[in-house]
Amino acid sequence: MRIATLGLFHEANTFSPVKADRDLYTDGGVLHGDEIVREHGEAGTTMGGFLAADAWQGVDVVPLLFAYVNPTGPITGEVFDDLLTDMLDGIKNHGPWDAVLLVLHGAAVAEHIPDADGEIAARVREHVGHDVVLGATFDLHANLSPRLIDALDVATVFQTNPHVDARKQALTCADIVVRTVRGEVRPRQALVPLPLVANITRQDTSEEPMAELIATAAGIAGRPGMLDASVIQGFPYADVPYMGMSALASHDGDQDAAVQAATELAEAIWAARSELQARELGVDEALDTAAREAVGPVVLLDVGDNIGGGAPGDSTVLLAAAQHRGTGSFLQTLADPTAVAECTVAGTGARVRTTVGARHPHSPGQPVSVEGTVRLISAGQYEDQSPTHGGFRFFDMGPTAVLDTTDGHTLVLTSRQVLASSLQQHRCLGIDPADYHIVVAKGVNSPRAAYGPIANRMLTVDTDGITAMGIERFPYRHRRRPLYPFEDAEFSTGMEQR
Repeated sequence: MRIATLGLFHEANTFSPVKADRDLYTDGGVLHGDEIVREHGEAGTTMGGFLAADAWQGVDVVPLLFAYVNPTGPITGEVFDDLLTDMLDGIKNHGPWDAVLLVLHGAAVAEHIPDADGEIAARVREHVGHDVVLGATFDLHANLSPRLIDALDVATVFQTNPHVDARKQALTCADIVVRTVRGEVRPRQALVPLPLVANITRQDTSEEPMAELIATAAGIAGRPGMLDASVIQGFPYADVPYMGMSALASHDGDQDAAVQAATELAEAIWAARSELQARELGVDEALDTAAREAVGPVVLLDVGDNIGGGAPGDSTVLLAAAQHRGTGSFLQTLADPTAVAECTVAGTGARVRTTVGARHPHSPGQPVSVEGTVRLISAGQYEDQSPTHGGFRFFDMGPTAVLDTTDGHTLVLTSRQVLASSLQQHRCLGIDPADYHIVVAKGVNSPRAAYGPIANRMLTVDTDGITAMGIERFPYRHRRRPLYPFEDAEFSTGMEQR
């Protein structure tokens, strides 16, 4: 059995003016063949799960192309078209195939195509025909469209946030695909979109109400005849028609049963709609709360500058407040290649006076003046074999500097944005986050798997930025209407179902 695996995994924040352009993808953003195996073969990623199916008896998985860059704005039209052409050419030139496994995020947007994932799946289906089994695994933050699901025989979705089950869900998808090729099952899928947005700070799957919804999906998936069932949280920073939550279910051979299961799950999600909204601490409230904690570290989750949601990672709002208040024992990472270059020129051990952060024109706050000693200059590459958000194993911050300031702050200055999803980001620099009273993590859910075990407390901070938790602050133009909580909305089981 020959199975192609390939994909374009991108989460697009349409409120970001920074496009996913050719420069981003040229700088290590596109892998082919053996490069994919080296990067993902042992990783906990979706691609890692698909590659693992190659060890199954009678199965040959062939990696063709995988494109990934950090979440940012939409993919430029030219780059998207070129990547899609390369994917389709790979399928055509290396076939024939019994099946294709796609690594897709579900919240990809191209400048000219709002439903970029749907476009990829539909074009691949058109290319391979209906005799080839087509499967895909999606991020939990997918904005799934009927067109996307219609193109697929099998779809699975991460069911943990932080996303530590990417490899597991990919293996589930591959298993159903292989059994479909062998004629052992006949998947029938149903998607029920909901007129509902879940606040980003209510999407931790270990907390209520999300934990119960995930358990409900698992219970439905475990019933006789069911192949899978998934809650989809959606990605609220992509202003597209299918932005929002949905329910997905798959049954072996019975479309009506799949529709019934997806509808039941959707009704459970809808019943929790008010609990899926939130308000959190402001900057001063968070710092006050952290100061009252006798023991650290207290991890402040900087929602508005969430790198995993497409933010630039250089907001100085929390840093400036900590400096103004005289807060010490404070660790923060900032994406600031200009400051890195200044520290590099000065050299390790040098005393420097500079400004840091807020280099991006849309970053909240202003550059902060600091004075301190350059502790370390590093290439900024590290590896983490433990479970991380999305399952990624290899990370590259680019040239990196550690600056100990006279304010009692340690600043990790990076040349690239990197998800705050691994303690190795600091440990590879000789820094132990547990030594600090306050640690700022630029994320919401992605840092929890890493920092949860060491944190005395984690506080979600309602900061400004292009990933702010208050979605009413954003100028949506393409979303559905009505859509809760923007407007009062009604959910009908007669909605579109596939």
